[in-house]
Amino acid sequence: MKILNPRETVAELDKFIIGQAMAKRAVAVALRNRWRRQQVAEELRDEITPKNIIMIGPTGVGKTEIARRLAKLAQSPFLKVEASKFTEVGYVGRDVESMIRDLTELAVTQVKAEETERMQARAEELAEEKLLDLLLPPVPARPAQAAAADADAQFPVAGSAPVPAVERVPTREKLRKLLRAGKLDGRDVEIETTQQNTPVVEIFSAAGIEEMDINLKDMFGGMFPKKTKKRTVKIPEARELIAKEEVQRLIDMDSVTRLALQRVEQSGIIFLDEIDKIASRDQGLGPDVSREGVQRDLLPIVEGSTVTTKYGMVRTDHILFIASGAFYVSKPSDLIPELQGRFPIRVELDSLSRDDFIRILTEPQNALIKQYVALMETEQLSLVFTDDAIEKIAAVATLVNEKTENIGARRLHTIMEKLLEEISFAAPEMVGEKVVIDAACVSARLDELVKDEDLSRYIL
Repeated sequence: MKILNPRETVAELDKFIIGQAMAKRAVAVALRNRWRRQQVAEELRDEITPKNIIMIGPTGVGKTEIARRLAKLAQSPFLKVEASKFTEVGYVGRDVESMIRDLTELAVTQVKAEETERMQARAEELAEEKLLDLLLPPVPARPAQAAAADADAQFPVAGSAPVPAVERVPTREKLRKLLRAGKLDGRDVEIETTQQNTPVVEIFSAAGIEEMDINLKDMFGGMFPKKTKKRTVKIPEARELIAKEEVQRLIDMDSVTRLALQRVEQSGIIFLDEIDKIASRDQGLGPDVSREGVQRDLLPIVEGSTVTTKYGMVRTDHILFIASGAFYVSKPSDLIPELQGRFPIRVELDSLSRDDFIRILTEPQNALIKQYVALMETEQLSLVFTDDAIEKIAAVATLVNEKTENIGARRLHTIMEKLLEEISFAAPEMVGEKVVIDAACVSARLDELVKDEDLSRYIL
């Protein structure tokens, strides 16, 4: 994987997110600092902690997308959690340590998927050999000519001539060629598949299953032996089933777990959304288990502590935390001082303007206009948006955001769905047609809704 410098990281983020230059620069520097930390002397490396970030801005301006795309660029384990879901330890709800367990689980899944892909070719080779064993079970030694003749009789190929007695083609290699050519795909074979009979155990606990630092499934799996079941399937399905079992045998789970834990500790990213919801605004009214209590529990995780997971102990010292919130009612200074100190970088994201909406509709690689055009192409329907239509859609989104709640770019999804509602419904009957969406069409579909403020609150 190429290590990106900050300018290259911002350029990659620009492909998917419009504007918000300050936030992009902040996360790009944070990502580069991870690489820089790995280059310094070992005695100083552990002393350098990540500079966590708070993104402040209204909903729908790109906070979550920036963090998600950053993790994808770095190929880091990434978890998005809502701070409002947690409660103080000892109360009903999730405790903050569960986010580290969830991140570790994601990392193990990610590394295991990479190992599966790496071992796939070898697993398919082993599956082919097992299939050949099933098709041609071992028999007492016989002359090669007789064995080849038996193979022709058992696996006839249309239009093929009998094998001459003088030809000495090994039977296994002959079957291998037929198997790879797909000429045996119609045959049935009987295979044995492994079944794990683990009883269903329901646990009712206030803190949930994450409180139990043991893997019940693994524990019961060791108590109840695996059973095999014979199935008769076609050769393509048999190849797939055998390859799946082989790849599981080839993967070294100890190595996977070790690498996953290393990734979590050195490059994990946790996006802590809605942090403004746990900012305590009322002082002196007693403890608040869903606000100050959560902040107190969150503090050691962000500062650096050790969390027990079913895969082992995980240190959180070098996990990057990116928090975000609209802070409409509260402000970052309402967080407890210790937590504020662990988020030294604060960036404010701008509200989206009409020009931003026009760019969002057209410029990114995953632009909304491109998405809808591609969706309609699956129905062989050509959808074309004129420039004035795009400007009108952006103007409507801006107006509705001003008149009702400002939900940023998410407003465009609602407007586009309402605009294309009839076309999406009738598309299967419009094969081969070309539909042009212009400003007049947008006005006809949306103007009445925009004028009726009460109706637009419900529909747009």
